[in-house]
Amino acid sequence: MSDQSQAVYIASVVGTYWVVSISMVYLNKILMSNEGISIPAPLFVTWYQCVVTVLICWLAGLCGQRAQKAAATNPQYSAVSVNENGESVASNPPKPSFFAQFPKAEYLMGTAKQIFPLSLIFVGMITFNNLCLKWVEVSFYNVARSLTIVFNVFLSRVFLGIPTSYKTILCLGIVILGFLMGSHGELNFSLLGTLAGVMSSLFVSLNSIFTKKVLPVVDDNHWKLTFYNNVNASILFIPLMVYFEGDIIMAAQQQLTSTAFWSAMSVAGFFGFSIGIVTVLQIKATSPLTHNISGTAKAALQSLMAFYLWGNTPTVMGVLGIFTVLGGSLLYTFVKMSENAQNAPPPPAPEQREQEMTSKV
Repeated sequence: MSDQSQAVYIASVVGTYWVVSISMVYLNKILMSNEGISIPAPLFVTWYQCVVTVLICWLAGLCGQRAQKAAATNPQYSAVSVNENGESVASNPPKPSFFAQFPKAEYLMGTAKQIFPLSLIFVGMITFNNLCLKWVEVSFYNVARSLTIVFNVFLSRVFLGIPTSYKTILCLGIVILGFLMGSHGELNFSLLGTLAGVMSSLFVSLNSIFTKKVLPVVDDNHWKLTFYNNVNASILFIPLMVYFEGDIIMAAQQQLTSTAFWSAMSVAGFFGFSIGIVTVLQIKATSPLTHNISGTAKAALQSLMAFYLWGNTPTVMGVLGIFTVLGGSLLYTFVKMSENAQNAPPPPAPEQREQEMTSKV
């Protein structure tokens, strides 16, 4: 792939990530708060999105099985070309099918039980996330959920014993300052929405920690984990929906028979699944650091666009809070990357490498 083609590919992947991520937030905001289009039942909306994800995982698994069988029955040999000297040169083999990465979607009770504690955290994470989006302005959404890295550092120290540097503490202080500034500057401040955002941040951190512990159960395959988590969540949401939103759902006959409502719900569910794909693509096309920088820039654009699209009134303190939070998060990314690079083991010396290869032979 030429440099120009590579640049176009990276730009298209980053652009797709921005479009999918921002569209998902905006569409969920409409579904959570616009009673003319949706219904005031956030648990039901979230449950349906989990069901859509389960169906997509199942269909992707079927396509993955076919792609894997096709690759096994029709092995793809490397093409051979001839250079100027008449020598045979093997070119790069064709890339495997996109769907080959998706495993068969099967639900085993033993595996599901082991993942169940993570699924409880997953339900809390997506529930509080959508409640936060329902109760706060979109422009304040990133600030309300900005304490994720604070909980990440704290819980990693408590559960994993990972030490915290002074530079990291400084970054967390900047994020907390931005959170307080943004909360103070928000004209339509919602205490419930902000608390939901804080709880969402807590569950996001717990989810990342417990995911690392549970991944070996599904052979370190995040698509299998996505399938199990969403099946478990679809089951867990049913009693919650019946108890808290049963009357609301039964009374919303107009929306439940509306094509526009179900179309918006299905598209939101598709975006919820797609964000996982485009996130992986962006990390592979760039790097984890570039992915975090892209996410920070996307969050800034998402907040600024919300002032115009939703008619949110900006304040100096509110805008400063947004950029203080994003600046602290970006600085934290650079600090962690630097610390990880310093703590990485040095590459073996040439003599050591030669000895290791000799011993293996």
